[in-house]
Amino acid sequence: MTTSEQGAGRLSGLIAPAFFPVHRDIRTAGHTHYWLYGGRGSGKSSFAALEIICGIMAHPLANAAVFRKVKDTLRDSVFAQLGWAIERLGVQERWQPCLSPMELRFLPTGQKILFRGLDRASKAKSIKTERGYFRFLWFEELEEFSGMAEVRSVLQSVLRGGEKACCLYTYNPPRSRRSWVNEEQAQPKAGRLCHRSDYRDMPPEWLGTEFLAEAEALKQRSPLLYRHEYLGEITGMGTEVFQNLALRAISEEEIAAFPQIERGLDFGYAADPLHYAVCHYDAARRRLYLFDELRILRASNRQLAAEIAGEHRRHGPGPVFCDSAEPKSIDDLRMLGIKAIPVKKGAGSIGWGMRFLSQEVEQIIIDPARCPNTAREFSGYALETDGYGNAAAQYPDRDNHSIDAVRYALERRIRLRFAGSGAAQRGG
Repeated sequence: MTTSEQGAGRLSGLIAPAFFPVHRDIRTAGHTHYWLYGGRGSGKSSFAALEIICGIMAHPLANAAVFRKVKDTLRDSVFAQLGWAIERLGVQERWQPCLSPMELRFLPTGQKILFRGLDRASKAKSIKTERGYFRFLWFEELEEFSGMAEVRSVLQSVLRGGEKACCLYTYNPPRSRRSWVNEEQAQPKAGRLCHRSDYRDMPPEWLGTEFLAEAEALKQRSPLLYRHEYLGEITGMGTEVFQNLALRAISEEEIAAFPQIERGLDFGYAADPLHYAVCHYDAARRRLYLFDELRILRASNRQLAAEIAGEHRRHGPGPVFCDSAEPKSIDDLRMLGIKAIPVKKGAGSIGWGMRFLSQEVEQIIIDPARCPNTAREFSGYALETDGYGNAAAQYPDRDNHSIDAVRYALERRIRLRFAGSGAAQRGG
């Protein structure tokens, strides 16, 4: 039996069933990027380490590079985790660890696993391999990195030559939806597979009674903290305006069954983009579906009208409720065949609209593939706080183009909802 077969034989007993689909996908090179996220004890880092060790032994020209943001954290985290994987696979005699420089060497072929901290982004540029290529990259504690620009810089420096690459990203999701890693994960992308796990997916004997007792104690003492730390949920910082979001695919069959479609347009041109929102509001179940958008910079009104006409061909024609601050643009759209209607604005209109969306609507369902900008803005929209953590009373006027467009689309409903309170008379 070869070393590769020996390791693969033991691997099946070391991977939790929750990771079987990801393991099969990696073996068949189904994707390039694997985002593995969850709470404490979710098995994601152990799985990544096992895949890298077995993958190198199975591919004679493959090497690996492992990254953390801070160099000093490498030895006690990813280096130790990969050593654990080697020991559990029973192949210690085939691997040679070295601390200076920090690396793991596969003795039969000379393949290596190299470790780098990215305290400075330039450190990735110095990574070289004596033979073969870097097939495996692992970014541990992804949320610690500064953003996708830093990650892309590493990918561009390291992924050169060779066959299929397997890039593993492991992390505990930050509490805030506005965190770059949560916003990035919410955007569906070709070549990326996202997998969530938590400690309940692991065999209890792997975790031990003490770990399980601590999890249960926190669950009783602080359910919100438990959900974040142990379940890996994005619980928010308490200042997010929209606590009623659901990001999921909205099928063509669902859209075809919507009895009424509503549209809103927030004008913009240079620094601020225009945003056009297409939605359906199910008043009986108080559910709002957002399933199409346009986000354009420096668009002429003729170009905008053509884009809207294209959307009308997909979903049927209808009125477009627009920001009344641009009467000339509204007139242009009308002359170009778009039924553009200015909304009624006035004192209190923003507050009533935000109250309707955040409190009166039970669930806002956004398709992140069809509406990436809408998903990002609604997920990240939060009240500002002062130096003591107290939330401001006013809604911030930034990163809200899609939110304004949706308010305009539903302006008639909002005015009707608050009729009698004086809001309708003061403006929608």
